[in-house]
Amino acid sequence: MIEVKDLTKRYGPATVVDGLSFQVRPGVVTGFLGPNGAGKSTTMRMIMGLDRPTAGTATIDGHPYAQLTTPLRRVGALLEARSFHPGRTAFHHLLGLAATAGVPRSRVDDVIDIVGLRATAHRRAGGYSLGMGQRLGIATALLADPEVLILDEPVNGLDPEGIRWIRDLMRGLAADGRTVFVSSHLMSEMALTAEHLIVVSRGRLVADEPLDGFIARAALDSVLVRTDQPTRLHALLTGPGVTVTSVDRGSFEVSGLDAQQIGNRAAADGITLHELSTRQASLEDAFMRLTQERTV
Repeated sequence: MIEVKDLTKRYGPATVVDGLSFQVRPGVVTGFLGPNGAGKSTTMRMIMGLDRPTAGTATIDGHPYAQLTTPLRRVGALLEARSFHPGRTAFHHLLGLAATAGVPRSRVDDVIDIVGLRATAHRRAGGYSLGMGQRLGIATALLADPEVLILDEPVNGLDPEGIRWIRDLMRGLAADGRTVFVSSHLMSEMALTAEHLIVVSRGRLVADEPLDGFIARAALDSVLVRTDQPTRLHALLTGPGVTVTSVDRGSFEVSGLDAQQIGNRAAADGITLHELSTRQASLEDAFMRLTQERTV
């Protein structure tokens, strides 16, 4: 388990992380979301002991990363995908790391196969594409079969097949009881991958809750209506506390009335409706609404 308590990081007068406290528990994929500059990468670096906190603590199973006796076996991290020597092959990069952690050579072959680099394992990594470099970074994180995974933007550079692969991999690792903490700016992908969310804005905690609860909390109170009598319908629905916004020719988004109320009014006035649906909030909708509210 990862635990962050009152974590703060300042660079001169700028506070990048401001009193963050949260836990990342095993058994679920926990997504880490926030606008650019919200402090996500800095927080992950402090968890990994790469940046020193100004105040507060970040621990893994109760210990700072620097105090772990077998760190590679406890924590696997992808913070910078291309953190490898460009002149080395993927195989020798992984083999060198394995030797420092007492990991058998057979595991090197295993992770090369897991990430799909078998055909290019003996090419110099400096010639890798962004996606291939990302796969090598993930292989490095998985090398010692760690209990905790910390992945910063792991889908960057991956094609659709690769994105599905890393999604299934993370969910499978969590299902095995591991702690998986992942950041991403791709909301649609995070909605398919994460079960719990930690959301930050301007270095402060905005949300720490299950994905479904986060979306429900920012639910959109609007109904989409379509008719071939738009002028009559617009006049019928407009009134105090009701907002009617034109979406397309003959279509409106209505706030302040639910679908039943709109349907009843239209039926009473003899207006035929071709569509009447409550709009469901997406993760992107919820993220934009809640983070913008926090910055106002």
